[in-house]
Amino acid sequence: MAKRKLILYSTDGCHLCDQALSLINSSAHASNLDIEVVDIALSEELMTLYGVHIPVLREMQREEKLFWPFDESQLSTWLSV
Repeated sequence: MAKRKLILYSTDGCHLCDQALSLINSSAHASNLDIEVVDIALSEELMTLYGVHIPVLREMQREEKLFWPFDESQLSTWLSV
């Protein structure tokens, strides 16, 4: 089975982003995920979109995003869609 490609919009020094990444990595789905962490500070467009919302999780082929705060149950439900 191919790994699912996810993007975690984040930035340096964001403790909530660190918590989100830790939660994702420890989830039951972790072995099936390829996670790219994208620093929004490197893009004005991303700063405008996510500046006050990070961390935000997005799957490459999907419109719906998962905004923080989320827990393991919400993550699992989002990943099962």
